[in-house]
Amino acid sequence: MALRWILFFCVGLLAFNVPAQEPTPEVKETPKANSRPVPPPDQAPEPFDKADIKTMAAQCVSFDTEAGVIQMEMYPEHTPESVRNFLNLVTTGLFDTTSFDRVVPNFVIQGGNIWSREDKKVTRAMGNRARRTIPDEPNKILHERGILSMARADEPNTATTNFFILVAEAAYLNNKFAAFGKVTKGMEVVDTINKAPVSEEKPEKPVRIKKASLFACAPKT
Repeated sequence: MALRWILFFCVGLLAFNVPAQEPTPEVKETPKANSRPVPPPDQAPEPFDKADIKTMAAQCVSFDTEAGVIQMEMYPEHTPESVRNFLNLVTTGLFDTTSFDRVVPNFVIQGGNIWSREDKKVTRAMGNRARRTIPDEPNKILHERGILSMARADEPNTATTNFFILVAEAAYLNNKFAAFGKVTKGMEVVDTINKAPVSEEKPEKPVRIKKASLFACAPKT
């Protein structure tokens, strides 16, 4: 089944909608990763713009949601621009008060829609930042339960701020989408969000991210 917008699960951003059954993306070929995008000259620098792989890998992310805390580790060695984009969005507060505004039961929860902010006040600068695309970074990370991956449209290199967290394996996404992190704590929270009542994949009461923040990852043994 061809979807007009593959795994780009946001309602506000360009009004992307897909049918209410589990998607079966049709991808003719694996997109190749492109060079790092050049920010427009009027764009303010962001904290991780010049960060190296080691610096980014040392950062873990915490979402303090209305349903509980979700913590995640990043994989910049596989997806440097996806992780850089995600860390910048966390650090600059753009994820704060946004909601998981699309849920596919037994598949994914999606967040990152800047237009879902609680106060509904999206400035021109926020809107421009939300529309900025990043290159595709398909990689060898398997799309398994707990994996974070970038949502994008059918066209290559259209990922922006939207991400999804898998609650089940989705092998057909492997090496096609930018899996860039994994939940290390709080999968029970992800499951709670995924199991809440939905209508055509829209939660009846979307769960908000009250605060997104960074913390130093524990050393890996």
